[in-house]
Amino acid sequence: MIFTTKAEYGVRVLIALGRRGAESPVSLKAISELEGLPLAYLERIAALLKKAGLVKSTRGAHGGYVLAKPASEITMDAVVLALEGAIAPMDCFVDDRDNRVCCERHAHDDQANCATKLLWTRVQLGVIKSLQRTTLAELVEFAERPPSVPPAVTTVN
Repeated sequence: MIFTTKAEYGVRVLIALGRRGAESPVSLKAISELEGLPLAYLERIAALLKKAGLVKSTRGAHGGYVLAKPASEITMDAVVLALEGAIAPMDCFVDDRDNRVCCERHAHDDQANCATKLLWTRVQLGVIKSLQRTTLAELVEFAERPPSVPPAVTTVN
C-alpha cells in the first residue's frame, strides 16, 4: 500500500500547525517555505483537511490555519481518510458502502470468494489500526525531540 504525497504533505502541514499550537494562525505560504513544499498543492490539501474538520482557517493579513481540535484528538486514520480516501491494500478492493471491502472481481456474485481476500483484509486492518493508534500529538512530540546521536562505530581489526 503506497500513500501519495497528499498524505505525506498533509501530515507535514498538520505537524507544522501542531508545533505552533492554537495561539495564532499559520499561513500556508509560511509552511510551504518551511517545509519546501509547493504552495498550490498545499492549498488543495488544506481544503481537504478543512472539509474533514481537521483544520480551521481565518482570512486577513494575520490569517492562516490552525488545528480544529487538540492534536491528541487527531488520529492519522482520519487524516489519511480525508486525503487519500478509503485505505485498500490492493487495487481490486472496493468499498461496498457498508464499510466493508469486497473484491471487485466478485462484487456481483455473493457466492464467490476471492482466495486472497483474507490476507488483504488483515493487511488493511493492520494498517488502519496503526493509523488509529497514532495521534498528531505523538508526531509533534517526536518532531520536537532533539536529534539522537548515532551510536559510535567500532571497527574490528
